[in-house]
Amino acid sequence: MSSDDDSGKADRVWFRLMRLHARLGAAISDRLKTIGLSVPQCDVLTTLTEREGVSQQELAQRLYVTKGNISGLIDRLVTAGLVERRVTEGDRRSHAIYLTKEGRRLAGLGLELQKRFVGETIGRLSAGQVGELEDLIVTVRDHVRAATGEKRRR
Repeated sequence: MSSDDDSGKADRVWFRLMRLHARLGAAISDRLKTIGLSVPQCDVLTTLTEREGVSQQELAQRLYVTKGNISGLIDRLVTAGLVERRVTEGDRRSHAIYLTKEGRRLAGLGLELQKRFVGETIGRLSAGQVGELEDLIVTVRDHVRAATGEKRRR
């Protein structure tokens, strides 16, 4: 196979991956709407289930969004009663973000919806296929990091 054939195949896979990403996003969005959440809102809530008390800046970094985007998102989640800002000890200008009881409940529902969808899709692959897919995704992720100069996250 010539390098032109390889390039064409890589391009085709790239576009399929982009379309799959869009389909996955739309499918998850539709499911989350049934519990009154958007994908970004659910991302914040589920991230906070892993570790509360983080700053907006840390949340923005973990979710790959800008500080401006996270600020507006947190404002809306506070208004909805799903998260609260608490003044950080020693720095009254800084706030830590915590889930409310309702935020924790909705985060759990969002995680359950996502797990169900994973079961209906990737969960239908054999264990070997899942392993191969994970290996390929990690390899591509590493190539993207190298191409963009991104440092590995903890």
